[in-house]
Amino acid sequence: MITIEQLKEVKERTESLNRYLDIDGKKMQYEEEQLRTQDPGFWEDAKRAEAQMKLVKGLEKWIKGYAAVETLASELETAYEFFREELVSEAEVDELYARALTALEDLELKNMLRREEDSMDTVLKINSGAGGTEAQDWAQMLMRMYMRWAETNGYRCVVSNLLEGDDAGIKTCTLEIQGEYAYGYLKSENGVHRLVRVSPYNAQGKRMTSFASVFVTPLVDDSIEINIETARISWDTFRSSGAGGQNVNKVESGVRLRYQYKDPYTGEEEEILIENTETRDQPKNKENAMRQLRSILYDKELQHRMAEQAKVEAGKKKIEWGSQIRSYVFDDRRVKDHRTNYQTSDVGGVMDGKIDAFIKAFLMEFGAQED
Repeated sequence: MITIEQLKEVKERTESLNRYLDIDGKKMQYEEEQLRTQDPGFWEDAKRAEAQMKLVKGLEKWIKGYAAVETLASELETAYEFFREELVSEAEVDELYARALTALEDLELKNMLRREEDSMDTVLKINSGAGGTEAQDWAQMLMRMYMRWAETNGYRCVVSNLLEGDDAGIKTCTLEIQGEYAYGYLKSENGVHRLVRVSPYNAQGKRMTSFASVFVTPLVDDSIEINIETARISWDTFRSSGAGGQNVNKVESGVRLRYQYKDPYTGEEEEILIENTETRDQPKNKENAMRQLRSILYDKELQHRMAEQAKVEAGKKKIEWGSQIRSYVFDDRRVKDHRTNYQTSDVGGVMDGKIDAFIKAFLMEFGAQED
């Protein structure tokens, strides 16, 4: 049975969230923005109209989300009083408390995702590290983990590129994960993932350490302006391999985009290489590759902003993007995130896509520092 202190905490957190989210202000803004959609010429500019509808729906979700939390908190308070009068059971109060707490935590977590790019779809690329078959098998395990996470959370997951390993596993893959706040949640996965286990590929049964890198970028749409110099683009085509039927192997439907990128801030140059074998249609694959290029360039601008902010906030704990972020030690039944120190013994669950606790720990610790 919950205590009076737990009930008070739910009420206080609900009231704090109301102030922090400025729900009254959002309601006023919603009414104003909704009125704009009723203009007779509203849909004459389709692009602007879509952006306006996105703004209205976003405000509506915050208002409805908070209303749901407020309702559950009120119902919990009523149920607590009814329990004292023996009108409801202890189990009913506890069940309502669990629902109220979950709704409250979900909204608090979503409040950590306030940046423009957080609400976008995402591109997640996995590369196996040095170590041959063992590392390639690890990369495939991570690929499965993220695909299961996407499936469990109702996201659409598309494999836009896949290069299989020589004997087992994969050398690299690119996943497009589509759904609300896909990037906001999965940006916590950006970095190097370390596996320690007794290798099934080692005849002596030795304990092996493998690495795989995960790169996460927001998948931008046409509403965001990205400067791409067409003169710096070159294309190659090749025959795709793997699933897709015989036609994939006979026709050069796979595309390879090379972009000679010049950093506008440092002047440094690098080649960005993107391969796409998602469909049998070469023009469609080119379109998908260009979309990924725009996402990469957008992400580079984000990284520059983060670096500049880090200079200003040098005294704060920073997120080291690209560093070793998490260790998966199978023999010890332990998965530990080195940034937040959150860990679990449910190794099987994690590899089956249950990574929400790691995402939550990351956002609760680092989310506020990004603003």
